[in-house]
Amino acid sequence: MNHSAQKITGGLLNKATFRESPNKNKRQKDNDVRLIIVHGISLPPNQFGEGWIDDLFLNQLDPSKHPYFEEIHQLKVSSHLLIRRDGSVTQYVPFYERAWHAGVSCHEGEENCNDFSIGIELEGADHIPYTEKQYVELSRCCDALIEHYPLLTKEKIVGHCDIAPGRKTDPGESFDWAKFRGLLSL
Repeated sequence: MNHSAQKITGGLLNKATFRESPNKNKRQKDNDVRLIIVHGISLPPNQFGEGWIDDLFLNQLDPSKHPYFEEIHQLKVSSHLLIRRDGSVTQYVPFYERAWHAGVSCHEGEENCNDFSIGIELEGADHIPYTEKQYVELSRCCDALIEHYPLLTKEKIVGHCDIAPGRKTDPGESFDWAKFRGLLSL
């Protein structure tokens, strides 16, 4: 597996499609990236392959397209990356900016994880297995981030459930942490 293919230039992953989300702001401290948070998302819940996640992160989700969208279309959220079921990657926020993915959160006693983290969404659901392509691409992205940001290590990769317990469960029991960690090269 060629982990060196992913590089970060100007805050962007070279192999990702960039679609800029308005849901972001400056980090309080420049280059203070020391945590990667893995999320799971599907829109509508448990359905894959549509462009609804893009629409959510770009504030373009049409509430008339699905009853669930009526509940969430006004949310102002984003993530740095989305890895789809086929392994393709979309970036919404440059890594040097603060994406709005963690919500109310705490890691090692420090609140507001958006301030110092990178959010990576996997198209999936807690109880549906993620794809092999997603594990491979997630490991490649994380390797590039660890190489680029000196405060990141493979021990600094957690699930949304770890920083918002009781509120969030993703990436869920279907995410194989041992498999993912085994793919990391750094």
